[in-house]
Amino acid sequence: MSEPDLRTRIKEMLVKNLMLQTTAGKIADDLPLFGPNGLGLDSIDALELVVSMEKTFGVGVPNSEVAGKALRTVNTIHDYILEKRATTGQSSLSV
Repeated sequence: MSEPDLRTRIKEMLVKNLMLQTTAGKIADDLPLFGPNGLGLDSIDALELVVSMEKTFGVGVPNSEVAGKALRTVNTIHDYILEKRATTGQSSLSV
């Protein structure tokens, strides 16, 4: 899977699994996911996001410290998924 496709899948996962009132196309790669100046996600959304990442991409988030860094934007989620796949031997082209 190419990198733009992965970003698109991340956005689609966010919209579908968090039931966001927007479309994947309207979420910028660098838009903050949490807080008032972004999508406005909260801690409950963060838990759902972690579960969704595990189901969709096979990548877990071990603790809140990692989550705080990895779940900031679509770009940070993208980079985290690629990093985890590289360290676990999964191809970044797997679906």
